[in-house]
Amino acid sequence: MKRREFLKGAAAAGITAMTAGALSTDIPKSDAQRTREALMRTPQRRGKSVAGYADKPMDRIRTGHIGVGARGPGHLAHALVLDGVEVTAICDIHKPSLDAAVKRVTDAGRPAPRTFGNGEDDFMRMLEMDNLDVVYIATPWQDHARMAIAAMKAGKHALVEVPLALTIEEMWDIVSTAEETQRHCMMLENVNYGREELLCLHMCRLGLFGDLLHAEGAYIHDLRGQMFEVGHGTGSWRTLHYAARNGNLYPTHGLGPIAQYMNICRGDRFDYMSSVGSPSRARAIFAKTDLPDDNPHKNLKFVCGDINTTIIKTVLGRSLMVQWDEQLPRPYNRLNLIQGTNGVWGGFPNRFVLEGETPNTDSWVQGGDLTPIFEKYEHPLWKRMGEEAQRNGGHGGMDFIMNWRVMTCLREGQPLDQNVYEGAAWSAVSPLSEWSVANRGQSIDFPDFTRGEWAKTAPLGIVS
Repeated sequence: MKRREFLKGAAAAGITAMTAGALSTDIPKSDAQRTREALMRTPQRRGKSVAGYADKPMDRIRTGHIGVGARGPGHLAHALVLDGVEVTAICDIHKPSLDAAVKRVTDAGRPAPRTFGNGEDDFMRMLEMDNLDVVYIATPWQDHARMAIAAMKAGKHALVEVPLALTIEEMWDIVSTAEETQRHCMMLENVNYGREELLCLHMCRLGLFGDLLHAEGAYIHDLRGQMFEVGHGTGSWRTLHYAARNGNLYPTHGLGPIAQYMNICRGDRFDYMSSVGSPSRARAIFAKTDLPDDNPHKNLKFVCGDINTTIIKTVLGRSLMVQWDEQLPRPYNRLNLIQGTNGVWGGFPNRFVLEGETPNTDSWVQGGDLTPIFEKYEHPLWKRMGEEAQRNGGHGGMDFIMNWRVMTCLREGQPLDQNVYEGAAWSAVSPLSEWSVANRGQSIDFPDFTRGEWAKTAPLGIVS
């Protein structure tokens, strides 16, 4: 939906108070209207595969941060305490956020970084800096692709908040640019570094569950309160997506970990998927009953189904179920279930069954009874970093472990834990779900962003 089209529709609905800040960028046209053939088109490779790619070791890492209003401050805080990391630049068009970020750097006893905030394209000036190695991108979803591509073309590694991009075309552009420039482009899926998710990954790598057959993930999180944000804040732009798109709009928090358990893009890949959604009700009700009359979101027409369910089949025949719901009155849940021939782990609440280890297979081991399981199978990374991660914060420590791990890999010249193909595959669920929902739940094939490299790319090992 282009900005002028949205404003025209808004005026027709009597919405006249929308501030410019909430419309800082355009929402790309939904892939729901594209043909199956167009979505499946594989562009010609312009470079070489970055599966297993590692850059030369870096004694110090100079970071730039685009977007320091919501997720960005957490990445900035961790950059200020990680060994060998220097913050050299910050970009944000919201001056109070920019000023607060600079103060955070100087309060830590570091030199003031260069600042950029003169319009939506000022980040391009930042990318011209020579003393810049890595760029964090924590901006509205619709900006991720162009910023990541520009960063890599400028010779910088790109660390991108979720999702990696919004359309299949954007994802191919990111993949092709990473291959052409030989730069890292990692989607910052922090949930892969949660304690429970690392525990489960460790047990999968040890082969405890046997052959993996099925997994379930979700992002169920009541975020209706974001609709109060106008002009600035996540809700000022995120709310517009629910009025423009209908599908599984935010799949990767639940999908990332279970895809990593199953070695997606590293021995298996997503083959095809089908997606259906419920009617759209909850946001309209909330807008009518809770938003003040002068809130421009009050009269939006919401089209996105309140809950979406997506079923994925892999090339090796395994199945995944991914749900998304950011508006219904329901407790937070990511599901995090992995089922194998020898046992199962389920999340929210954590519970476990393992042939030969738990008393029987028709009742869960859960609660305090899981303590011995954590002691026995705790992931080495959490054993090493868990206490420090919890001290430094970020969703129970997962954010800190993610940033520590990224910077450690870069400093040591090691491949990152998540490559650009994984970020693209996990993010592709959104545009493909929009197409499937618009076409009565028909199945649609996944692009193979690896162009066949998935079959010979080594799985992520048990890193410490």
